[in-house]
Amino acid sequence: HFPPLHAALIALLRSLEAADWDRPTVAGAWRVRDVAAHLLDIDLRKLAAHRDGHLLAPEGPVEGYPDVLALVHRLNAGGVEYGRRLSPTLLTDLLEVTGRWVNTFVATLDPGATALFAVAWAGEARSDNRFDTARDYTERWHHQMQIRSAVGSRGNPAALLAPRLGAPLFHTAVRVLPHAYRTVDAPEGTAVVLVVTMEPALAWTLRCDAGRWSLHEGEVAGPAARVVAPPDALWRLFFNALPAAQAGASLSLSGPGELLGPLLQARSVMV
Repeated sequence: HFPPLHAALIALLRSLEAADWDRPTVAGAWRVRDVAAHLLDIDLRKLAAHRDGHLLAPEGPVEGYPDVLALVHRLNAGGVEYGRRLSPTLLTDLLEVTGRWVNTFVATLDPGATALFAVAWAGEARSDNRFDTARDYTERWHHQMQIRSAVGSRGNPAALLAPRLGAPLFHTAVRVLPHAYRTVDAPEGTAVVLVVTMEPALAWTLRCDAGRWSLHEGEVAGPAARVVAPPDALWRLFFNALPAAQAGASLSLSGPGELLGPLLQARSVMV
């Protein structure tokens, strides 16, 4: 799925007008040009570390999630800062090249081999390349969607929500849910269902067995809690672009708050 996502990004960036590059996005203080610079930076970091074995020594010990998060934020800020030296044309031209390199590289990976870095937002200490590559896809998907959402109708966000590009995002993002529910105590067999109103619809069941939550495709009858989400609302929720005050109004919720809350707070990105 990387090549069509990359092609969609380059076509989008080449369609932007000069003023579009300075439009604000849902990515905090980042503007469109900053999100594009971040996409270039993650391409280069992927290739340097994963393909070429070029790892930067951290400035201090990395002993837990807060340390990993701080390191990621420092790297992100440095990449965006450097990107401000580049023109929109240079950003686009460079992304066209680095994206092709990344597409070629990920196709060579053994899906079952251990990834260089674990997917921390899913609570994993070890991840395989299949999951890490899927995580990489969600990274590139949601940043492209941030740009599309910032530039109005020309951005055509629906293009990324079509099943071909949208379904892989949701199939990966929901893997945060067992980790999000890890501290929730519930009776044996308690089920929480999530439905995404795509065409065709996507559904998952989160089930508690022997004190442990696991995720399964499909929807069981009579769950203790059920969430029905339009795809545009769900990507925003999982990728930190839906304010908490709006989450309840954007989704259809049924069930007790203690079973709905962890899903509403789940994020498939490092925060």
